[in-house]
Amino acid sequence: MLLSLVLHTYSMRYVLPTALMMGTAPTYVLAWGAWRLLSTLLPARVYHEVDDRLYTLYQSMVLFFFENYTGVQIILYGDLPKNKENVVYISNHQCTVDWIIADMLAVRQNALGHVRYVLKDGLKWLPLYGWYFSQHGGVYVKRSAKFNERKMRNKLQAQIKAGTPMYLVIFPEGTRYNPELPKTIADSQSYADKAGLAVLKHVLTPRVKATHVAIDSMRTYLDAVYDITVAYEGTVDQKGQRKVAPSMTDFLCKECPRIHIYVDRIALKDIPEEQMYMRRWLHERFEIKDKLLIEFYDAKDSKRRNKFPGKCVRSKLSLKKTLPSLLFLSGLTVTMLLTESGRKLYVKTWLYGTLLGCLWVSVKA
Repeated sequence: MLLSLVLHTYSMRYVLPTALMMGTAPTYVLAWGAWRLLSTLLPARVYHEVDDRLYTLYQSMVLFFFENYTGVQIILYGDLPKNKENVVYISNHQCTVDWIIADMLAVRQNALGHVRYVLKDGLKWLPLYGWYFSQHGGVYVKRSAKFNERKMRNKLQAQIKAGTPMYLVIFPEGTRYNPELPKTIADSQSYADKAGLAVLKHVLTPRVKATHVAIDSMRTYLDAVYDITVAYEGTVDQKGQRKVAPSMTDFLCKECPRIHIYVDRIALKDIPEEQMYMRRWLHERFEIKDKLLIEFYDAKDSKRRNKFPGKCVRSKLSLKKTLPSLLFLSGLTVTMLLTESGRKLYVKTWLYGTLLGCLWVSVKA
């Protein structure tokens, strides 16, 4: 019985955060929907300004759980600017927490509301979230031959025309690096070898299409490209082999003590314009990532492991940035659920919001 109690307590470590993050989603969508209707006659810039503030509100609550609640240490290396910029953010990809890392960096630049993602097409069917991410400026893309360059380019250019601030997050590998899927890693390495590119150990061979379209479409609008390398401490077994990076559930169960984030800010003038040359450039950037991760995981000197080279800063996010959002959204949701009419509206938002959202993304996204 004691063991059952311990296991139950352990599971609650992620159940409560998950319940609050998902439970406040209908409340948030209703608030956003009301603003969307009110802003139909206003300039697009005004709509986006308030939308970004609403997005900041929700994502600040998410960061309360992923930073303050878990107590994780964020260790930053490199050159993250203090001021917000219009950027394309490219990163290695190994788990679902990678999406939160972009928020962690953006909030430290007061740019949390500007985060928008390039997402794989299947995620557009997520209840409520899939539709909203598209509304907030996210771009859904298909892989390989099904990639629709024109559609992505048109969406980005429309947002530029509206003056939408841009913190566009792209994972060029196209899928996660997972040590438990050796065939995926082997196929990626084989492709690089056949293409005459360096074979990478700790990252997959990057794909250039989405990155090229993003930078090419917004070159005159962007301030820089952020090249991000992420390493989760504690993801190596006793034999020195990489383990799977923590999932969101693992993370919320406080199974990742430290995240190491290396930031390299790249000026647009240093990035080639032609796709053929950008492909080579992007692969070279991932070679740099691979060397950083080899040093992090495989350094022969144990003192050099579990860290990136250079100076680092331990960055702690203040509760002032996150707790007010948690209290506001949870309080608003509880208030709605206290009345019968509120509960009905809540359920209908989940149901009809999901159905209408799926219908919308099937046509537009």
